[in-house]
Amino acid sequence: MSRSTLVMGNWKMNLSLADAETLARGFVEAAPFIPGGEIVLCPSPVHLASVAATVAGVGLGLGAQDCVAEGPGAVTGGSSVVQLAEFGVRWVLVGHSERRALFAEGDSLVARKFAAVVAGGLRPVLCVGETLEERDAGRTADRVLSQVAAVLSADLQPGFAVAYEPVWAIGTGRNASLEDVVEVHELIRGWIAGHGGEALAEATSILYGGSVTEVNAGEYLGHPQIDGALVGGASLDVGRFLEICAAGADPAI
Repeated sequence: MSRSTLVMGNWKMNLSLADAETLARGFVEAAPFIPGGEIVLCPSPVHLASVAATVAGVGLGLGAQDCVAEGPGAVTGGSSVVQLAEFGVRWVLVGHSERRALFAEGDSLVARKFAAVVAGGLRPVLCVGETLEERDAGRTADRVLSQVAAVLSADLQPGFAVAYEPVWAIGTGRNASLEDVVEVHELIRGWIAGHGGEALAEATSILYGGSVTEVNAGEYLGHPQIDGALVGGASLDVGRFLEICAAGADPAI
């Protein structure tokens, strides 16, 4: 079963409203697309409404950087899945390393958020990865698979993606080798196959997110085990992000 390519631009807590609108218009004018795949923009939550209006109807997907596990109600500062869906959000990142590190989000909370996204009819992207200390201690496989198992051990259904983002490679300019990335992707896919079946494993997109740029995107996205990218800094530049998206296009399509 073939998997669709998914390239996501995570703008994080960057840009003024005017700059976010300008960047979104730049993508609209360029009209990027990946045959058989999807390009998703994840602006800051306070810019979602404006970016959603700007990209409406041009084939660009909209993603949220986070959500709360609860429904609408008394959660100060939170954004529920129901509210995100009103803006046309299709994908929601859960468990991003910065949420885990800066907001002390553990696997149990990430699992609740994942379940909330699914229950709300949206598509979660589970972010997993190891720190430099864990990597140097030879614990990459244990750490990554423990994060996967904590969230996906419930009844597995199609419609989610996983993003492997080694913490030590995010925003540092230091990249994981293709061999290392493929090894982790195969571990994740193998776990999904063992718990949800081969068909689900083959249908699940597994992305790489660790200082992906227009320079290294071709190497990563050219491998059949890497189904897309979760892009940070390079997604804040139209030209650079377009090059990454182009690297994800299948020349046979």
